[in-house]
Amino acid sequence: MDNNKAGYDVLVAGGGNAALCAAITAARAGASVLVVERAPASYRGGNTRHTRNMRVAHGAGNEILTGPYPVDEFWEDLLRVTNGNTDRELARMTLEKSAELWDFLYDQGVRYQPSLGGTLSLGRTNAFFLGGGKTLLNALYRTAERLGAVVRYDTTVVDLTMENGRFESATVEHGGTRETIHAKAFVAASGGFEANIEWLTEAWGPAAANFLIRGTPYNRGELLRLLLDKGVAQVGDATQGHAVAIDGRAPKFDGGIVTRLDCVPFGVVLNANGQRFYDEGEDFWPKRYAIWGRLVAAQPEQVGHVFIDSKSIKLFMPSVFAPEQADTIEELAQKVGLDPAAVRASIDEFNAACQVGHFDHTIYDECHTEGIDPPKSHWARPIDTPPYYAYTLRCGITFTYLGVKVDRTARMQMADGAPADNLYAAGEIMAGNVLGQGYLAGIGMTIGSVFGRLAGEGAATHV
Repeated sequence: MDNNKAGYDVLVAGGGNAALCAAITAARAGASVLVVERAPASYRGGNTRHTRNMRVAHGAGNEILTGPYPVDEFWEDLLRVTNGNTDRELARMTLEKSAELWDFLYDQGVRYQPSLGGTLSLGRTNAFFLGGGKTLLNALYRTAERLGAVVRYDTTVVDLTMENGRFESATVEHGGTRETIHAKAFVAASGGFEANIEWLTEAWGPAAANFLIRGTPYNRGELLRLLLDKGVAQVGDATQGHAVAIDGRAPKFDGGIVTRLDCVPFGVVLNANGQRFYDEGEDFWPKRYAIWGRLVAAQPEQVGHVFIDSKSIKLFMPSVFAPEQADTIEELAQKVGLDPAAVRASIDEFNAACQVGHFDHTIYDECHTEGIDPPKSHWARPIDTPPYYAYTLRCGITFTYLGVKVDRTARMQMADGAPADNLYAAGEIMAGNVLGQGYLAGIGMTIGSVFGRLAGEGAATHV
């Protein structure tokens, strides 16, 4: 059944942080706004539900942030994790505008708290949300609705009517009924395609069957596919995304941030053959945790195993699931399904290579290895104090970087090189403009907030 509905000034597809920043900004500019969220109300918000913090540039510390984080330092951090694979103009603008986000979100009812402990090391660089992502979402939804924005849940965009880069209307489906909604401008903020296993398999091959999806099962990428099919320019690589190593016992979907394990810098990581394959102490965990999903995905059976000893078990954020434990390395290897002799040999080789100095996990310490490949650059201590512990790791996909190309105003670009007239994008669906590869803790929320505001501002200009 199809119904033809009267229009709004701005139609926003998506219900997370980026979508709400767009809706609030457009509504504050006087536009009438409709937000369509595919998920039911209880699961609204996409991956924002699972977030804890946002990376923001700032010139000085405050009662929450422990010190300054200049744009230039933020910039160097981003270039390092992306290996320069970023649109430098858009990226630099994003980081500069991030300095506005603390006050902007505060004005929408969001409050902050000191950073969590453990190995995050983010007290200076990242603003942590009081109550986490769901509390942030509740504040944004209250503000958007107070400003007159209409929110409809369980509603999916299934088609778009466009002509020469101009949006005319969207067909949405709710409860088996289809409706046509006209709007003067359209904002796509509906996430990536990380929950679409078939699409992941197109990019990754059979290995994708072993991936776990940290985020919402509702981000399947149908709107992204629609936009690309309608002639919007593509950005990014389908195999790139925010992929971290998570507890192998996590659920297939929606395990969230609590399934992440922060123990890697304190031990060794072995593959299914009992062999090390990467430097566990290359850099501080917030700057390297996002590479470990891809590292594990490239190993046999897409699995890794962290081995640590009792010296390190209390140095990182406690895990949701208890680790395997044993009094000998051989027994522990058996518990996680590895060959005991191969594990023993790898641990012995590592222990012999450790050049032990003053251990300090809060700095680049002098504890390193010599004479083995791969090395461990920092925080290398022999694994020799029972009981021993092990976690099994699998690749956990948070969001994908393949998306739509945008400009400095968040306006989509068409494949023929021309700018779209009234189509805008924010959040994961365009994050690949900034994140060609790699990830910095909290920058997904930064991108969503900055481009959400830009998209809302741009969309409101068409009223």
